[in-house]
Amino acid sequence: MPSDRLLSVLTCPQCPAGLEHTRGALRCANRHTFDIARHGYVSLLTGHRRAPSADSPDMVRCRASFLGAGHYDPLARTLARLAGELAPPDAAVLDAGTGSGHYLAAVLDALPAALGLGLDSSVPALRAAARAHARAEAAGWDVWQPWPVRTGCADLVLNVFAPRNGPEFARVLGPDGALLVVTPTARHLRELHGPVGLLAVDPRKEERLRRALDACFRLDRTEPLEYAMRLTAEDITRLVGMSPTAHHLTAAELRDRTGRLGTPLPVTASFAVSVHRPLRPGQ
Repeated sequence: MPSDRLLSVLTCPQCPAGLEHTRGALRCANRHTFDIARHGYVSLLTGHRRAPSADSPDMVRCRASFLGAGHYDPLARTLARLAGELAPPDAAVLDAGTGSGHYLAAVLDALPAALGLGLDSSVPALRAAARAHARAEAAGWDVWQPWPVRTGCADLVLNVFAPRNGPEFARVLGPDGALLVVTPTARHLRELHGPVGLLAVDPRKEERLRRALDACFRLDRTEPLEYAMRLTAEDITRLVGMSPTAHHLTAAELRDRTGRLGTPLPVTASFAVSVHRPLRPGQ
């Protein structure tokens, strides 16, 4: 059941009204009603507005297995450390495109009284995110659309390998809020690009990040994070299965390609973790 504190963050997506609990749902004064799923998340999407890029059940299972093995733990620790520096202990943290809620949970561990809200359009991901942490809530939403969230309510917004809606990031952040963005660098997983056919990072990714954020944010700082992982064939299968490459390879093709690799294989993890501050009038 979503917490009462969550109701101070969410708004009705169909009108400006606030929401209240009523019989296994959230409802506004205008009687717009949104079901609370038995898995604990609330679906605010109306009709069938599921984003085409939403994670499938197989992608969520692969991500849970890969992340659960600890391969991206250094990234989770970096986000937790920065969150502790940027936000108060009782922060409201919004995670745009939360997926399974893995990184939101790490941040909440670093902020002992914080509330976390993860937004995602994938039902399998929302089921995982709703149970990722005792103080994490999950809501079904397409983050490209205007968010059903109060203006200025957030102390911290997370954006980890997810769509970047710069105007909404800026709108929901309070005056002293911060945006934490994680993007892969061109070196990320480079050992798998040729042998496995893993899609390479778009060389214009940094340019697209600037274009998405420059009108609303100033860059505070960027921290590079790079380290070597040792991945088994099973790890690589899960890594590919949680990525967009999964849409372009059959299971047989993936088994064949990973079978040719000598494993465990050293594979580079390479990220840029950037802190952004909202632009204020006169900046």
